[in-house]
Amino acid sequence: MKQYGYKMLFYSGDTDGAVPTYGTRRWISQLNWPVTKPWTPWFTDGQVSGYFISYDGLDFATVHGAGHMAP
Repeated sequence: MKQYGYKMLFYSGDTDGAVPTYGTRRWISQLNWPVTKPWTPWFTDGQVSGYFISYDGLDFATVHGAGHMAP
């Protein structure tokens, strides 16, 4: 994939019943973009706040304990 300097962030609450994290991860994986950083936890005050994975031009993050209203 040729990158044009744009960076995208897609995030989802990990308890979202309307747009489940599993489905989003499958959709993103079907893009076949190279992974630049593997599935990794991110922390707030020493506690896991979610997980993220980075692709060439796209980051996907989960927000632990949040549903469809993650924003």
